[in-house]
Amino acid sequence: MIKLGLENFITRQKKFPQGCRAAFLTHQAAVDGRGVTSLARIRQAFPGLVSAVWSPQHGFYGDRQANMIASENFSDPLSGLQVYSLYGESREPAPEMFAGIDLVLVDMVDVGCRVYTYIWTLFLVLKAAAAARVKVVVLDRPNPIGGDRVEGNLSSLDYLSFVGLYPLPMRHGLTIGELASFFRKEATIDVELEVVEMTDWRRALDFRATGLFWVLPSPNMPTLDTALVYPGQVLLEGTNISEGRGTTLPFELCGAPFIDPQALLSELDESATAGLFLRPTWFTPTFDKWQGELCGGLQLHVIDVDIFSPYRFTLSLLKAVIKLYPDDFNWLKPPYEYEYEKLPIDILTGDSSIRLTMEKYGDLDSLRKSWQNGLQSFVDRRSNIIIYS
Repeated sequence: MIKLGLENFITRQKKFPQGCRAAFLTHQAAVDGRGVTSLARIRQAFPGLVSAVWSPQHGFYGDRQANMIASENFSDPLSGLQVYSLYGESREPAPEMFAGIDLVLVDMVDVGCRVYTYIWTLFLVLKAAAAARVKVVVLDRPNPIGGDRVEGNLSSLDYLSFVGLYPLPMRHGLTIGELASFFRKEATIDVELEVVEMTDWRRALDFRATGLFWVLPSPNMPTLDTALVYPGQVLLEGTNISEGRGTTLPFELCGAPFIDPQALLSELDESATAGLFLRPTWFTPTFDKWQGELCGGLQLHVIDVDIFSPYRFTLSLLKAVIKLYPDDFNWLKPPYEYEYEKLPIDILTGDSSIRLTMEKYGDLDSLRKSWQNGLQSFVDRRSNIIIYS
């Protein structure tokens, strides 16, 4: 089993100066190798250190659904600490939240995808801590979908939002600690930063081989299989196609009442389905899009993680749906993740040209080739902050 940054921090950090106080950006999914939360471990190891908890989207206990469903500040009944939400109309810590704070600890479960908002909460906390002249310590943990592959286009500066506040590809291949270092360097954030590394994690290590528990980091990320398809299937949030919310297989199921599963399967670009078994199916969401209506669609089964490219697959899926059902398919209108003007699909992809290409049944392979220079630039720049071989 690997050792998390949390465990190394507790082992190496013998004590803190008397009266030292920390805010802890974390949530219930951040657990150690025995399933004990980071908050409980830190409070046990360093009594009195944590004076407040900051929570990302979905709330500390991961009980809030997605897209602008804010979580509230509350007093945690288990720890007695005040929990301050960093997801609502304000998504960054206010200056007064640093009063009496000497340190910000960070331990969150990320899923390796640009649009998963926890990394942007981290980004804003780094900027706020820089302004407050407070040190940030990130307790590192695995990228669950691996650190050896990147995929997608770099988001355009014209389409930055809370699902991408700095240009990254859809699948970035970094740990949350490496991302903190990348943001500090690339976005020129003048913050004192320490990343507490893991022991024995390797970039290509399958999460199932880490010996760690999977605790769902958000309500619709119940399993590792969900995380594997998410960097593509999240695009469906910008459409009228159900991404499986309201079922027990979010993001692994997709469809709509107007879709013929077999016709859709036949229309897909076979090369884009590498590493997948696609099962034609029907399902009825209990909430969200098409609530209570029978939807035809597909279930995604990842059978080879080494060759499966989630972003490529879902772009091919969308192109096929647009071709088959031009009168039924729609892009959803804003607001989405506190963006009130740009289309959700455009901030999800980070570039409106992707939507336009799909609408015109354009060549997605040529489009993907046009991303390669930007992707290579990202790979070259991240090589300067990579921690794990």
